[in-house]
Amino acid sequence: MARYPSATTLPRTQTVDYRPRPGEIPTDPGVYRFLDPNGRVLYVGKAKNLRQRLNNYFAPLYSLHERTRRMVLTAAKVEWTVVGSDIEALQLEYTWIKEFNPPFNVKFRDDKSYPYMALTMADEAPRVIVTRNHRIKGARYFGPYPKIWAVRETIDLMIKAFPIRTCSDASYKRAMQTGRPCFPGQIGRCGGPCSGRVTIEEHRRIVEEFASFMAGNDRRFITEQERLMKQAAAEFDYETAAKARDRIAAMTAVLERSAVVLRNNVDADVFGIAEDELAASVQQFVVRGGRIRGTRSWVVDKELDIDTGGLVDSILQSAYEEGDEPAREIIVPVYPEDRDQLEEWLTDRRDRGRVELLVPQRGDKVGVLETATQNAAQALTLYKMRRSADFTARSEALSAIQDALGMDDAPLRMECYDVSHLQGTNIVASMVVFEDGLPRKDQYRRFSIAESTDDTESLYQVLTRRLAYLRDPEEENRDEAADEGKPKKFSYPPNLLIVDGGQPQVAAAKRALDESGVEGITLCGIAKRLEEIWLPDSDFPVILPRNSDALFLFQRIRDEAHRFAISYQRQKRGRDISSVLSEIPGLGPARVKELLKHFGSVKRLKSATESEIAEAKGVGPTTARAIYERLRA
Repeated sequence: MARYPSATTLPRTQTVDYRPRPGEIPTDPGVYRFLDPNGRVLYVGKAKNLRQRLNNYFAPLYSLHERTRRMVLTAAKVEWTVVGSDIEALQLEYTWIKEFNPPFNVKFRDDKSYPYMALTMADEAPRVIVTRNHRIKGARYFGPYPKIWAVRETIDLMIKAFPIRTCSDASYKRAMQTGRPCFPGQIGRCGGPCSGRVTIEEHRRIVEEFASFMAGNDRRFITEQERLMKQAAAEFDYETAAKARDRIAAMTAVLERSAVVLRNNVDADVFGIAEDELAASVQQFVVRGGRIRGTRSWVVDKELDIDTGGLVDSILQSAYEEGDEPAREIIVPVYPEDRDQLEEWLTDRRDRGRVELLVPQRGDKVGVLETATQNAAQALTLYKMRRSADFTARSEALSAIQDALGMDDAPLRMECYDVSHLQGTNIVASMVVFEDGLPRKDQYRRFSIAESTDDTESLYQVLTRRLAYLRDPEEENRDEAADEGKPKKFSYPPNLLIVDGGQPQVAAAKRALDESGVEGITLCGIAKRLEEIWLPDSDFPVILPRNSDALFLFQRIRDEAHRFAISYQRQKRGRDISSVLSEIPGLGPARVKELLKHFGSVKRLKSATESEIAEAKGVGPTTARAIYERLRA
């Protein structure tokens, strides 16, 4: 943990002393490296114009983003290498990031080695295998698959339709030398040349059909087998017809396991991204022939402040670093700054045809991207929950918070407060409680605020009300006596009181804490954009390591307080509209509920026309007109 000068306390002209002199930095494209005093590479970046990009880092320190300022202050010098073109800059940046593993570049936490289905096309008699090795010479890969059983299940179905070799190289060699089929061939599980049923040339043709089917040319093979089955049945060749029927069933089963999301001729890799200040989650859909053939997900830790375009750049370089062949279309949420160069770099990794980056604006591709993004958001939430739920990680986080804030004891009970409102109306606040690093939802509390000038005043009111119970325990006892059998309004005092916000919010909370006379509570605030921890009467924030468990715990309790406040604020808005609608004759609670369910939100209901309102269950034209007029009164 370290404390760095805040932007407001730095001299207006201050910059680092290792800044190159004017004119030293070339205006050519190139790659730059920031190094610490020991020569360790801290950050690698590329630029179309080195001088223009590096001048951004050597602007007055007060104007830099907090995380960028920390990197610049940690470094001792900067070096650069001029290259001939933008694409060369991209390639060199990629090489140096892999070589030096700089701590301030994004980190990929892909804890899985995903299984693939591979066809060993370089072999005399290619076979189909399950593998995690991406470097088999001449192999064609399909996937990745989320689970290894999913690959095996697909192979089991496919070899019924396309009987190709599954035996090991040693078994194949021995069978070809002895003339006796391999064991899988004897039990009908291997259709290679060693079985004696096909020649090497015929087997390779079947392998090519297998690959073509998996690559997306689906219906042609099913149509061909249907024609063969009908022809064989007409000729009373029921054995051939039965084999064709079984192949059709196997291919259909494979297709049914692959969701249809786009047109049959579309091959695309879809990248959904969900991110916050500390991390991002990536969900990749591998779409071939319009169907999702595989999925992959991983988490990215962000050290420096990086926009979504820069994140896309790093994600695509990581996704295809192991030799995976990109699809013809790569669907992303935003274009990276160096779109043209990235497309050229990706095209070099494809056997034939160009790669195009695409940000869809309408149609089915938008829907697929939204689905991938939704999956990424769920994965990010799960990642953060699992990380904060781990006992060892929680213990380390609590100990780190104690040290960073100078507390006498670990914060075994933390309370976090957030305020929510809609343009100054329906002002509410939330209090969430974490004990031993885990949420105690039975002790969450919600506050309604009748009147307030701003968020700081709202926080002051809420904390004054909460701290009154610690100052006057008899009031708690009176509440318990009046509500016997119900839970207490508040439990024992927190070790750490957290507010969502920076210096102004912390100052308001300190005013409430001082006026209450309650002692022994540490107070801090977490500023959302920079993830800085502010203490009362401090000119400098506490900076926790970007990927520390302590900062993740702070972030989680802050996000939970925000979620709880927002849900209560929406609830109040819903009750407001319900009370307005209940005044309309013939519109009872059940119909009001059905009406809100039909439109999904108050905003959509208020913007609906009379005819749209009349479409709701139990609402006729007369009632619809009354609702329409009442909402606009």
